[in-house]
Amino acid sequence: MRVVVQNDINRAYGNRATRRRRAGVRGALAALALAAAVSGCTQPGADKAAPPAHGAQPLHAPPARALDSYASRLRAAYAARVAAAKRWGLAKVPLQAPPAPAHKPEITARKGFEVDDQEELNLPPVFTTIPTKRKIVFLTIDDGENKDPAFLRMMSDLKIPYTAFLSNYLVKDDYGYFRKMQAQGHTLNNHTLTHPYLPGLSYAEQKREICGMQDIMKKQFGQAPTVFRPPYGNYNHDTLVAAKSCGIKYAPIWDEEVFVDHWEYREDDRSLHPGDIVLTHFRGRADWKGTMVDDMRRFLGKVTAEGYAVARIEDYL
Repeated sequence: MRVVVQNDINRAYGNRATRRRRAGVRGALAALALAAAVSGCTQPGADKAAPPAHGAQPLHAPPARALDSYASRLRAAYAARVAAAKRWGLAKVPLQAPPAPAHKPEITARKGFEVDDQEELNLPPVFTTIPTKRKIVFLTIDDGENKDPAFLRMMSDLKIPYTAFLSNYLVKDDYGYFRKMQAQGHTLNNHTLTHPYLPGLSYAEQKREICGMQDIMKKQFGQAPTVFRPPYGNYNHDTLVAAKSCGIKYAPIWDEEVFVDHWEYREDDRSLHPGDIVLTHFRGRADWKGTMVDDMRRFLGKVTAEGYAVARIEDYL
């Protein structure tokens, strides 16, 4: 993001008061440029500036009032994030994710996670990480058993994106809770009707589990999703064929799983990587030694300390 100052501005204004005003404008412009860089306004790959057109190019620089207003909004937004982090007991303010990529990465099945005829039938790919060099991770939350209102407030206050994978037998007692989640901008996806071990079912039974949940998602939340997670991360060829027939395009699983008191890793290096998908569950004190808020405090503490931001997975699919 660049701001160009008109070449003959020195000739247009000469008195001391105007010079002081120009210095303030230059300072505001510099602050604006710095704030834009920090907040991720510069798109990845925009390393080289475009050359100016030939001939004199008139410039209409933004007035100082507009710059002051923009800078004030940036300060207010950051102050709100600092206050929210303190209110929810976080040691550091969560980092902001960069803007969604202009060109989404190609998503393919992770090597070793393919099924027969994966490419020939264009089946939904199973993957654990999204290809990116950005220091971002994706938070996904499964099943829908615990419905903690404090969790909704926390994630709304902190502006943390996440994706929920819902099983009907656990959410049908309170669809309204998840409509609130959806209204806050979070995506609701398919996790089957009853959370079974899918490879143990026939093709017809698997299709009923997946397509049946699609019908409920459309009725309760307004649309059938295109993203599906097989329960326990278990699937076979029939699972992906059935999922495709139900309108599913992607079947992400996960690379790490976070609990209230520990993390679990798929990779031997036991580390976060750019683009990793992180799993947790809707759980509370009945199952864990803590609440969803405690779980998110552990998750955000680790990713922030390691320099990662949390991004929306839908922005990359």
